[in-house]
Amino acid sequence: MAKRDGDTPEFDEDFAGPDLAPERWLPHYLPHWSSRAAARARYGIADSALTLRIDPDQAPWCPEFDGAVKVSSLQTGQYAGPVGSAIGQHRFNPAARVREAQPEARLYLPHFARIEMRARADLGINNLAALWLIGFEEHPDDSGEITVMEIFGRNVTPAGTQLGHGIKRVTDPRLSQDFHEDLLAFDPADWHVYAADWTPAGVDFFLDGMHLRHVAQAPDYPMQLMLNIYELPGAPTPPRARPATFTVDYVRGYSRG
Repeated sequence: MAKRDGDTPEFDEDFAGPDLAPERWLPHYLPHWSSRAAARARYGIADSALTLRIDPDQAPWCPEFDGAVKVSSLQTGQYAGPVGSAIGQHRFNPAARVREAQPEARLYLPHFARIEMRARADLGINNLAALWLIGFEEHPDDSGEITVMEIFGRNVTPAGTQLGHGIKRVTDPRLSQDFHEDLLAFDPADWHVYAADWTPAGVDFFLDGMHLRHVAQAPDYPMQLMLNIYELPGAPTPPRARPATFTVDYVRGYSRG
């Protein structure tokens, strides 16, 4: 993906420190629907790389509303209403209610941006690794999603890997669903660069600099990054010798207008 002359990232995370930078990341997944303790990410930082993981002893993050799903996730914003309300980011279940009050956080909320990540993922069949943007949702309709990359372990095959990317409407009445899972000749266990160029004219998606597609619509409001690995309910599988992991070398955000 071509960069413009003089481009410098407004968000530049290379995980060089001994721990997460608190001015950039919140290490909990949508904690308003659960709690910070239950939704806390399992992760490590070494050799200037972040590794999110699902450990064998990890409990589901929100069994009340999301069943047996386990997740380790980072996000760059936080917005929700008071305890007991239905106001909150990414209300994935109509029954969801705020279970723990959260302080509002606006760490990185781009409004049009080029987002780029270098990463690799070691996934079991029931795992999912993803980088996506969701609306900050200070206004309820601002709920759309830009999926930069989404890979299910079950979609990694000898013939290639299905790479999910595109726009998800969620509940934004101004958007239409335009999401794709292309079978591409790459192995997500190797290092790859995933990117999305989000402008008022639409969103372009890239893998290792190769243009995948242009989606001719774009959310027009502030969005936050969501970086995560999941373990989803599924058919029983043989125990893995190692935890499922999602290792990230860097995440960068460049302003767009």
